[in-house]
Parts: sequence; structure tokens; C-alpha cells
Amino acid sequence: MEFEEFAAARMPALLRYAVLLAGDRELARDIVQEVLTRALLRWRRIRTLDEPYAYVRAMVTNEFLSLRRRKAIRTVPLGQHEPDVVSSADTAGQFGEHQAMWQLLATLPRQQRAVLVLRYYEGLSDEEIARVLGCRPGTVRGYASRALATLRVDLNLLSAKGGKP
Repeated sequence: MEFEEFAAARMPALLRYAVLLAGDRELARDIVQEVLTRALLRWRRIRTLDEPYAYVRAMVTNEFLSLRRRKAIRTVPLGQHEPDVVSSADTAGQFGEHQAMWQLLATLPRQQRAVLVLRYYEGLSDEEIARVLGCRPGTVRGYASRALATLRVDLNLLSAKGGKP
């Protein structure tokens, strides 16, 4: 497969994944653009892999994690940025629930957020997530456990205040 074919076929999935990680469409586009630029330079080697998409997805994950470590990103919020994960068939109440959950997910530390996105959005196993993040499967389970516990507490607090997640 040529790089152009790969990029055309996988760009929407990579962008959705990056939006879920970054919580911001513009930042997600920057991340994917940077990763695809680097992938193009290494495409001869990447295309010979069993799963080129998995490798490029790991590159997106690593770019997101290292971007946050390298520099503080200063942005001026122009409005709420939501990932394109809410279907048009959702009612207003369901949209509100999605928005509240998205806001809670955005408060998690980047590793915990990456684990949840890789597990529940990408459908990866703990071993696959560990390979993407460069850690042990036990560490992945720990991140997931802490993230879910945090979300559970936040959801309970939100429900106690009368909000519906």
C-alpha cells in the first residue's frame, strides 16, 4: 500500500482518535499532521509492518503525550470543542450527557485518558495498550482503574448536585 492510499483511508480514524486524546480539534489536526509527516519519511519501513495503522496510531499517542511534556500549550478558548462522536440521532438530553462525560474525561491525566481512549474507543487489550504506551500491562490496568475511579467519583458529585452526566 502506498502512503497516499494509507493516509486517505486512515485519516478520519486518526483524527477522531487524536480529538479524543487532545480534546481539541485544531490540536488534533496538528498532531496528526506532524505524525503523518514523520510517517511519510519512514513509510518504506512502516508499510512492511503487519499493522501499519497500529504503528501510526502509537505515533499519534506518543506525539500527544510528548507534546504535553515538551511545552505548555497556551490557547484562547473560542468555544467548546467536542469530538465527532455524537450521532445526529442523539436527543438533546443525550448530547448533554455526552458533553458532560467529555468534560470529565478531559480532566484526567494524559496517560489515564490515553488508556481509556485506547481501551474503549480503539478496543485494544491491556497488552496492546502497553505496547502503544511503552509500559507494562499492569501499569495499564492501574491507569484504567484510577481513571474509572476518578470518573465514578466525579459522576457521583455531579449527580449529587443535580446534574445529569
